[in-house]
Amino acid sequence: MITLADLAELASRYPEALAAHVAPMRVGDRSYDSTALMATVNLSRDSTYRESIAPTVESAVRKARVAAAEGAAIVDIGAESTTARAARVDADEQLRRLIPVIEQCASEGIAVSVETYEPDVAHAGLAAGARVLNLTGAQHQESMFDLAAEFDATVILCYVKGANVREITDVNLDADPVPGILDHFAQRVEVARQHGVDRIVIDPGMGFYYGNLVDPMTRVRHQAEVIINTFRLRVLELPICHALPHAFDLFEDHFRTAEGFFAVLATLGGASLFRTHEVPRVAAVVRAMQTLDVGTHWQR
Repeated sequence: MITLADLAELASRYPEALAAHVAPMRVGDRSYDSTALMATVNLSRDSTYRESIAPTVESAVRKARVAAAEGAAIVDIGAESTTARAARVDADEQLRRLIPVIEQCASEGIAVSVETYEPDVAHAGLAAGARVLNLTGAQHQESMFDLAAEFDATVILCYVKGANVREITDVNLDADPVPGILDHFAQRVEVARQHGVDRIVIDPGMGFYYGNLVDPMTRVRHQAEVIINTFRLRVLELPICHALPHAFDLFEDHFRTAEGFFAVLATLGGASLFRTHEVPRVAAVVRAMQTLDVGTHWQR
């Protein structure tokens, strides 16, 4: 049970995090002081969220246009699913799928994020017009940071314990997860800045697969814990992104409403960017909370 008493006690333990100032998220020539949404378009048929899959270039561009019209500030496009059973997609095939979509979306003024951990894919995606690099790996991070600096791109720096998100690792379920996440990002952010990257968003990685989070309820409890503790990452003074869970075992036939529920927790936690498959539902929740002035003190 999440109660006001629990939230008050949590906030009282970390006053420095509550007082931290987080810089606006910058993407291209735009700056976001309040919560923004990042839509998801998957060019891999292995994605677990079927509604996000685009089987053709035309389908992907249409989905991106719709998401932008519904309120997405960024459209994240990937060509290889990060799920454990998904087929691997080599860099050449990723480029064949990605580049026509990125080029057309960018030509229409849609802010595109390219999701990858491959340097060749990152370079081609940024050259095609992507304004954001959703970095889902750490193995080649210095090369990736150099590319981001070259193209003045925003980097979404994902919590990745292995070489990339396809390398399955575990999370610590027996201790507070936040100190380890903070240490991880502090080290990588320092390297990014050394390579000239000054537009950084951090993502605690709750949307990725972990070897010891295969039980659905264990997974969603861990996700909820990290999301509500988001404000503690604000001491890094960087915008925070969350991939919102859809938690089928909790919501069953109404799973499409789940991301709106977790958007409430993420807003209370002080996140700046929501990666979502359900843009209109989450946009409505964000608008309601902003209109009611609930949780938006983070953005003042």
